[in-house]
Amino acid sequence: MTTPRDPSYHWLGEDLDLDAYLARIGFTGDREPTLDTLRRLVHAHTTTLPFENLEIILGRGIPLDLETIQDKMIRHRRGGYCYENVALFAAALERLGFDFTGLSGRVSMGAPKLLAATHAMVRVVIDGQAWLCDVGFGSGPLEPIELTADRGEFALGAWRYRLERGATALGTEQWTLHHFGRDGWIDRHTVDVNPAYRIDYEVGNHYVSTWPRSPFTTRPFIQRFLPELHHVIDGTTWTTEYPDGTFEVRELEPAELPKVLEEAFDIELDAPDAAKLALGEWPARRAG
Repeated sequence: MTTPRDPSYHWLGEDLDLDAYLARIGFTGDREPTLDTLRRLVHAHTTTLPFENLEIILGRGIPLDLETIQDKMIRHRRGGYCYENVALFAAALERLGFDFTGLSGRVSMGAPKLLAATHAMVRVVIDGQAWLCDVGFGSGPLEPIELTADRGEFALGAWRYRLERGATALGTEQWTLHHFGRDGWIDRHTVDVNPAYRIDYEVGNHYVSTWPRSPFTTRPFIQRFLPELHHVIDGTTWTTEYPDGTFEVRELEPAELPKVLEEAFDIELDAPDAAKLALGEWPARRAG
């Protein structure tokens, strides 16, 4: 794909500290833009960098400039939500020479109504074949997904998925990803193949980080996805899910959150932020 010269169409790969990013996610070996490299990048990124919305809960915004993201997610042991993860991942793909575009998806999680396109993903093309990379959802998958007409049920590691090909109301290509979890099979999001750019993510990011009814503005929502388990904190509820659909639930006190985040989610908060989070003074709790 030919990318316009206008820098708005690019992903700031030249500004990425690539060595530091790869060291942060534990990536070693060949850096050529091959399918093997892509698979290893997705696995390393997804299992190392947690999903979290803590900047919003701590009273700050979510800047998407690459320097802020690098400082937060590479130089410090923090994570981010989809727009931050994909901005970082896309900068690495660009720096490594991959042919790719950003995508925007509509998260459904079984909801019957049409929802806004507020999820960021990447479509990578290698040797004429397209691959969907979903590094910012917080619950995998561990590898790129090949965009072929009929996938049916398939496994990536121990986790199970289905991919369905369809079309938008205008007839453009659209994909729906399903995953198997504690609620059985559920459609988690749809995505069409129209390219999305950094400015599109800026708009979506503003919406989900400031809208009062956004799930990310009301309480902590944190995830850590690993080959054998998936940790989720929603408010003060800590759920650990397993590939076979079983799960464990524990209710936490706000004061426990900083320690749990460090030990189970690999998120290290500085002392002022840890103390603030431990007070539990976020909108959902104040409303209750």
